[in-house]
Amino acid sequence: MREVELNDKYTLIDDRVLMSGTHALVRLPLLQKQIDAANGLDTAGFISGYRGSPITSYDQEMWRMADLLRQNDILFQPGVNEELAATAVWGTQILDSLPGKNRDGVFAIWYGKGPGVDRSGDAFKHGNMAGSHPYGGVLLVAGDDHVGKSSTVAHQSEYAFIHASIPVLAPSNVQDVLELGLKGWAMSRATGLFVGFKLCNEVLEQTMTVDVTLPPPPVQPNLPEMPANGIHNYPTHIDRLASEIVLRRYR
Repeated sequence: MREVELNDKYTLIDDRVLMSGTHALVRLPLLQKQIDAANGLDTAGFISGYRGSPITSYDQEMWRMADLLRQNDILFQPGVNEELAATAVWGTQILDSLPGKNRDGVFAIWYGKGPGVDRSGDAFKHGNMAGSHPYGGVLLVAGDDHVGKSSTVAHQSEYAFIHASIPVLAPSNVQDVLELGLKGWAMSRATGLFVGFKLCNEVLEQTMTVDVTLPPPPVQPNLPEMPANGIHNYPTHIDRLASEIVLRRYR
């Protein structure tokens, strides 16, 4: 019988491991880093947010695995509040505007619960309008408390994301957290959009055996028409009307 270690859920590749939804959310950026490396990309990861049910234990697990994350060029930096975390995540996508960049891109996760989504709306809308990096990508993880178990009001964050023209993925189990999370980053890179990622107690607190085989590269859409500066973040992305046209017509 094979020996099993607690950290197998974060280190084994092309195998099946037992993990919870929260563990999957920690494993997700590690998988993205491995996929990028396999495809010749030198990327880094950035994770920031603010704790709250149902993702209260996420930052605790990230701190526990801090050494492994650092070894894979993934920085976990909790925010003072949700808006500052969202603004920091947005900042990872302007890599090409910064002198001396030493990575091809930075993939990022913002996390927070329903009230955090509400108060971060301005940063979400402006970041999504400015666009993601073609080798970066942003997942906005919304921990929704549907019944108001530990929140002042019940939350369903899809409507806030829709208002900001942010598409939403909603995993239904632990395997989905991994598969849709990777697809979400691929979507963000392909479209220039931030991608909402809705999670609730029923998903984060369940445990199941999942497949951690590295998937093949995603199929990229062949867009017949593109705006002059493309659909991603670019250094002079300051024309308000042009940005709106890019968002609505092309992304």
